[in-house]
Amino acid sequence: ISSISAGMNRSPRPALLSSVSSNLRGILFMVVFAATISTMHGVVRYMSAEVHPFEIAFFRNLTVFLLMIPLLLRSGRSAWRSARPGLQAARGFIGAMAMLTWFYALSLVPLADATALSFTVVVFTTVCAIIVLRERVGIRRWSAIGIGVIGTLIILRPGLQAVSLGALVVLVSSVLWAASLICVKVLSRTDSNVTIVFYSALYFTPLSLIPALFVWQWPTLEQLAMLVLIGAMAAVSHLAIAQSLREAEASVVMPLDFTRLIWAAAFGYVVLGEFPDFWTWLGGTVIFASTVYISYREGRVIAAADARDALQTRPTL
Repeated sequence: ISSISAGMNRSPRPALLSSVSSNLRGILFMVVFAATISTMHGVVRYMSAEVHPFEIAFFRNLTVFLLMIPLLLRSGRSAWRSARPGLQAARGFIGAMAMLTWFYALSLVPLADATALSFTVVVFTTVCAIIVLRERVGIRRWSAIGIGVIGTLIILRPGLQAVSLGALVVLVSSVLWAASLICVKVLSRTDSNVTIVFYSALYFTPLSLIPALFVWQWPTLEQLAMLVLIGAMAAVSHLAIAQSLREAEASVVMPLDFTRLIWAAAFGYVVLGEFPDFWTWLGGTVIFASTVYISYREGRVIAAADARDALQTRPTL
């Protein structure tokens, strides 16, 4: 999330009243995002008993792509052009693999467990930024990364219980999502958000169709309605988080991302008959706390860099 917000335009700090109002709107959109995305993941897990996750991923991507067409038409031809088409293709491939592994993991792992482990995306994104972008990270963020690893070990408890295939697939998906976010961070320097989202849908749809063809079954009308619903919820969740990060700083809305675990636990209990154990709650909380601190520190670094740039560009009298 912090990587995405870093690519967005930041507006000057408003007056106190408008700042409070903007933060409240940002919090509201973040809650909408958490509820919508968690419900969507729950529906994916529910539907995976009838339809293969790869086919679910294809219909999800196809629906989002079709819903995006009006936005693209309004944005003009500039949205169709990328300054870095090669990186867009690489991001499309990595993102498609991340989604396919995530949907497959949802068919294997209880919803709340998968959600708790998915918080590691921010941790892996920071590690990828260090390796790929050569970003400098101080002892505080390194410590937060270490805490995130501890939280992951609390959930997995290797040596005390067998680590499931589903849990490993979630971690693979998290690494892929982190790599995808690094691509987004680089692309945001030259391409607009609309262009990035357009190319995501452009690549995700055919790339998810290829594996879906090997497990294809024609959905019934009821199943098709659920598959379209998954795509619609994905579109709403993307719009909600984008608007949330546009309305407020990531440090304000990031803590609300933890409610994804609460929504996932509620959906899992009511619909799927699942409920996370104590270790999932504890590990998820530890991982999430580390991600909040990482986002907070990244926000401070970005603010300091902006302040230095403003000081250097200030005209002298």
